[in-house]
Amino acid sequence: MDPSSQEQPKKRDGFTSNLGVLAATLGSAVGLGNIWKFPSLTGMNGGAAFLIVYLASTLLVGLPAMIAELTLGRAARANAVDAMVKLNPDKRKPWWLVAAAGVLAAFLIMAFYTEVAAWVFAYIFKSIGGGILSTDPAVTSKAFTDLITNPLQSLVWQWVVLAMITVIIIKGVSKGIERTTRRLMPILFFILIAICIRSLTLPGASQGLAFLFKPDFSKITAPVLLTAVGLSFFKLSTGMGTMITYGSYFREDQNIAGTAARVMLADLLVSILAGIAIFPAVFAFGFQPDAGPSLLFITIPSVFASMPFGGVFMVLFFILAAIAATGAMLSLLEVPVAFLEERFKVSRSRATISVSVLLALFGATAALSNSTLANVSIMGKNFFDLYDFISSNLLLPLGGMFITIFVGWVWGFGKVHETLSNNGTLSTRSVNKALFFIIRFVTPVLLFVVLLSGLKIINF
Repeated sequence: MDPSSQEQPKKRDGFTSNLGVLAATLGSAVGLGNIWKFPSLTGMNGGAAFLIVYLASTLLVGLPAMIAELTLGRAARANAVDAMVKLNPDKRKPWWLVAAAGVLAAFLIMAFYTEVAAWVFAYIFKSIGGGILSTDPAVTSKAFTDLITNPLQSLVWQWVVLAMITVIIIKGVSKGIERTTRRLMPILFFILIAICIRSLTLPGASQGLAFLFKPDFSKITAPVLLTAVGLSFFKLSTGMGTMITYGSYFREDQNIAGTAARVMLADLLVSILAGIAIFPAVFAFGFQPDAGPSLLFITIPSVFASMPFGGVFMVLFFILAAIAATGAMLSLLEVPVAFLEERFKVSRSRATISVSVLLALFGATAALSNSTLANVSIMGKNFFDLYDFISSNLLLPLGGMFITIFVGWVWGFGKVHETLSNNGTLSTRSVNKALFFIIRFVTPVLLFVVLLSGLKIINF
């Protein structure tokens, strides 16, 4: 047989440009947490003071954990589980279980996150139809309740969102994830800036800016500190295998630490812009800045209904939220898909469809948690809250903690420096030493405290 006729091993897909790497990684980090969770937590925890604590937490927890995961992924060139198998110097110790927990976390998060994204996509059409354009919070509250308690709408919208993400993932890393995020991220920034400009022109907007940027350090308490640490970790998509997976698609000449820092700063910018877009308008029309999760679906429609051309800006806002959700869902779905594709040697389309069908079935329990399955509870929680609790309070901090322990205490500085310096082509030794110290001694300790707090083992 002619050797040239034999089938050559399929080349592993990856990101094709530095801009593509930045867009995809930023797309993973920027999610509904920026548009919804960050502003609401900032509102509930004292505004500017929380923002300062959050930034410090990001430098000590979120960014180091992100760099640690990207480093492992680029070094191994494999999915999260295979990466830990490949890089583990002691085969008797099952470090791959840490990555397996990350794959499970990504799946569980997708199970309920697709439902939240479903509400966002549904609200685009609700806002176009004018059904939620009311200054009365009772009206917007009823609209939201009607949506989440309708089993058919909940399921259909979740499946629509899942189908859209499935199609993109099937196209691959470069033609699917990279191409999509490169198009969506500029649109996200454009819409966000447009809403910011409108919000800042409202009478009384200065009160909202003062709330966001004038710190009141009396608000800083132990629970606020822990909230900031936890948020800094979760918002950068660490602990769930996404950054190991995305790191495996990085180019050989990619500056990992530099890229991660740019992603962190851009992610922070999106969060601050979201605060600028929301809080001046909230204060201008007399709404409460500490409305919590209801800020997105109940308060925001009332706020936009209060301003001229509010209907247009409300549509733009929910398109913005949908774009943010899309980038995050792409990275979450890619984690189990890459695992199935590489570990079990199945085609990408088959791996993607298999995971998506499982998510459609499993996620249905989260989608129906406010309707058909409202009376079903496990550990005192409905399915939606249970998946959130297991992933956010247990699997993510555990995964992040053990990943940083592996990098700091098992893999070692030599391997970390070799990867971060691109085999010595980057003069980053002093920076890498400082980063390695944080990864080894600081980040795992703080994540351990977050874990204990999330499990209610310690209370402040």
